[in-house]
Amino acid sequence: MSVLPVTPLFPRLAEALATTEIEAKITLTTAIAADWQAGRLDWQDETAVELACGRPAKPELVDHRNVPQRNPRSPDGRARLLHAIVHIEFTAINLALDHAARFHGMPKAYYADWIGVAAEEAEHFTLLRQRLQSLGHDYGDFPAHGSLWEMAEKTADDPLARMALVPRLLEARGLDATPPIQRRLEEAGDHESARALDIILRDEIGHVGLGDRWFRTLCEQRQLEPESTYRELLDRFKAPRPQAPMNESARLQAGFSANELAALAKKR
Repeated sequence: MSVLPVTPLFPRLAEALATTEIEAKITLTTAIAADWQAGRLDWQDETAVELACGRPAKPELVDHRNVPQRNPRSPDGRARLLHAIVHIEFTAINLALDHAARFHGMPKAYYADWIGVAAEEAEHFTLLRQRLQSLGHDYGDFPAHGSLWEMAEKTADDPLARMALVPRLLEARGLDATPPIQRRLEEAGDHESARALDIILRDEIGHVGLGDRWFRTLCEQRQLEPESTYRELLDRFKAPRPQAPMNESARLQAGFSANELAALAKKR
């Protein structure tokens, strides 16, 4: 009986993160998930690796204030709206890879969680890119902003801050934004894109939930009260507050408490 070869996890994650070619990133990410499931990756081998975030030459990244409003009632506006979401999903692949690659010494379940998320984000990207292509456009055709990755850079030294301010803050804001976007797409007659976002919303509740769980685990290890610590991190990093109205149902499913949502609403 042959023994499956085992290779270090972290160089594989770094390779997928660094690649700039879209299809290669998806292929490498999917292969990591498959090899992890097959037990072929050693998460305890802490081989030192340089981490760099690879992205294609396009889209051009601009300040979020310079991204024009996107009205889905016109074909161009709908394409721009879908492009913005496709960009978020591409960035989310890199974020999940970086969550796993950057922080050594975490439990095995931590790496399992974020490798799984990276593979799901690759599926989301592919699904929404196909919707964008059906409108005669592709990823890179319009400018986009880099706010998600900027927060990843700011929290690169601390997994607790990373879990709080990327999945639990910025990705949770996506839970709030998705239902209104779906309504606008439905009103524009793009029912297929709205239904695709049903899949995204379902999975993203789980992704935010993982961020919540690891944030609370790290708070417990450091003897910190999670919900007050979260609000302190929002202040310390001058982070954007949850937008109104919050998707309370989705946030409760993802691990937020009703008391915390009430406190966050007061801070807006």
